[in-house]
Amino acid sequence: MHTNRRRAAAGFLAIALAAAAPWAHAADEAPDVMIGRLSNDVLKAIRADQAVKKGDIDHIIAIVDDRIMPNVNFTRMTASATGPGWRQATPEQRQRLQAEFKTLLVRTYAGALRQIGDQTVDVLPLRASPADNEVVVKTLVKGRGDPVQLDYRMEKTPGQGSGWKVYDLNVLGVWLVDNYRPQFSQQINAGGIDRLIGSLADRNKANADAGAAR
Repeated sequence: MHTNRRRAAAGFLAIALAAAAPWAHAADEAPDVMIGRLSNDVLKAIRADQAVKKGDIDHIIAIVDDRIMPNVNFTRMTASATGPGWRQATPEQRQRLQAEFKTLLVRTYAGALRQIGDQTVDVLPLRASPADNEVVVKTLVKGRGDPVQLDYRMEKTPGQGSGWKVYDLNVLGVWLVDNYRPQFSQQINAGGIDRLIGSLADRNKANADAGAAR
């Protein structure tokens, strides 16, 4: 039962990441409207994507780069997961850390994308004022079994590329940033940012080798 819930959580988080895809939309589109529209549009697109169903990792990475990352503040997400160590990291270390973290997330949830079936996403009423620049959008993912609440922390960004961006996700009561922060902190305490980068690189290599062996 616990394993099934973990697999379900992975599938829901994959939906969450995919829901950030940047289909054309107005910069002043409300965050809950944006999440609702994109979630259901992307679910339809993934169901029809044979390369995703076959687990083509290069294709999935391309989807992440082209469709997901533009609407995710991944720098903020990585910095929050890294904690105080982020401030001491060099620009080159930050770039490497973000690249390895993104690869880890993509490889972790690539398999879950293949499991997407008849799920639908309902957006709950947004509790926020028009002046808020940060909100939490709550949704319910419905499919087989009980509905699962999936929350998005979002921020409104000014200037070029303005609009709402996701910077954290909550699946089954666990925020993604909170989940990784203790792991990152342990590695940094043991050997600094380079130790963390190396640990993520090792995990990514192991995941890639395991995928190649299947």
